[in-house]
This record gives sequence, structure tokens and C-alpha cells, in this order.
Amino acid sequence: MNFRDYIIEAQKEKWAIGQFNISNLETLKAIVAAAQKLKSPIIIGTSENESKFLGLEETVALISAVRKKSGLPIILNLDHGKTLDYIKEAVSLGYDAVHFDGSKLSLAENIDITKKVVEFAYRKKVLVEGEVGIIFGSSELHEEKIEVKKEDLTDPEKALKFINETKVDTLAVNVGTFHGLETTGEKHVNIKRLKEIKNKVKNQFLVLHGGSGIPEKDIKEAVRGGIVKININTELRLAFTEGLKKSFSEDSKESVPYKYMPEVISGIQKVVEEKIKLFGSNNKIK
Repeated sequence: MNFRDYIIEAQKEKWAIGQFNISNLETLKAIVAAAQKLKSPIIIGTSENESKFLGLEETVALISAVRKKSGLPIILNLDHGKTLDYIKEAVSLGYDAVHFDGSKLSLAENIDITKKVVEFAYRKKVLVEGEVGIIFGSSELHEEKIEVKKEDLTDPEKALKFINETKVDTLAVNVGTFHGLETTGEKHVNIKRLKEIKNKVKNQFLVLHGGSGIPEKDIKEAVRGGIVKININTELRLAFTEGLKKSFSEDSKESVPYKYMPEVISGIQKVVEEKIKLFGSNNKIK
């Protein structure tokens, strides 16, 4: 089964595939270990900054090697690609999917560039994710409260127009979430708006960004409401940091990375396993 087969099945059976972002080998090891254990398809995401840190070509080679060794259906996705040129580079080097984030542009500009992304990507049989409605924040802890206003949410009519004109495979929508986590409080999914969007776009595959820190109840309702892909990044970064802190206690004299990294990998793997079970993608590999 390829990625499209899995999202078709996910929509039909009401479960979602997790996209887990990486910027280092340890995080990748943890994600793959969790997916192998739970027999789950996975999407590995790299934002522009993460992919620039790792290297586009190096990331493709790394995923190819891990895919071959593990036998897992791993999809490599460029997350929040901001320019057509960078997306073209990722596609040409071997990314399986790309996300063009033109949400800060006018709808007309967003549609125009997304159509160019789709035209180029489809020649290589690469899937395209578009975005309508700005999803605020970044994948970190926010000291100040992020308020998602009603006017920030994705407009169902604009979503339908975007889909009809661009022919994207998946669509990221703003249904009340944001990237990252607040130091206090939690974020919620606006299920009412999600249902309005889904009723308008029908069978279009919808994506939830900012999946870290959302209550389990909201996640389950979002999946039942039509979300087939959920992006997780901040919780993995926090697990990485906490793992390092545990490895480096005050009396620690360890200086060999491969000896203190298992604690880090274990913590990240635990988070990924919890998400896979929550999303319902465990035991879905055919």
C-alpha cells in the first residue's frame, strides 16, 4: 500500500496517520522503533529549517536506508515549504510528499503557487498538501497565550475553492490549534468548524497541524470528524530535551553520546507510541 491507499483507508475507517518531525538521527530511531512495535504506517516530516540542518539529500538517503532495513511504509514529507524553488529541490531529490504553506498569502496567490507546486510534483508522483487558514505559532514552548480567533479559522467556502482549483491531495486547515505548546493551559479543536469544512469539501483529505498538547478527547473527535493526518513535533522536542536532562544529572561524568542517547530515544519512543495508539494507526500495516 502507498500513502494514498493508507489515507483512503484512514478516512473510511476513522483513524489518522501521524506525521512526526525530525532534525536528528535519535528522533528518527525512536519514531521507527515505535512504528515497528505497533505496526503503524508513519510520515516523517522535516520543516524547511529542519531539512536545511539535516540536508535535503542526506535526509532522503537516511529515510531510504531506514525504509529498506525496517520494511515500514515510511513517507518523507517536506513540512511548511515556503517557496516553489525549495519545494522543487525537495521533489527532485526524492521527497515523497511536500506541503506548500501559502496561508499568509492572499487566496488568489496561494492558489496560483500551489497549482505550480502540484503541476511539478505530480510529474514525479509526489503528493501535495496545501493550506488555507493561518496556523499560528512555532514548534516550541510559548510563554504568552496564543489566541485563535474565529476569523483566523479556515473558511469552508475558501477551502472548497482552493481544493477545486489546485487539486491538492491533502489540505491543512485551521480548526483552532496552533504550533507549539503554551506553558500554561491547553489548546482545543473547534469541532464545529471542522464539521463545517468537512461538509463542504466532502471526501477531501484533511490535515491537523499543531497536534502536540491537544486533549485526547479532541483528537478522537477530530479523527471522527474527518482528519486523516496529524502533525506532531513539539512533544518530541520536549521529550528529547527531558531525556538529555535525565542523562546529565549533576554527578554524571558520561561523555560518550551513544551511551547517553538511549535515554533520549526511549522518551521520544514513548510519546510516539502514545500518539500512534491515540490516532488509531496501530496494526494498520498490510
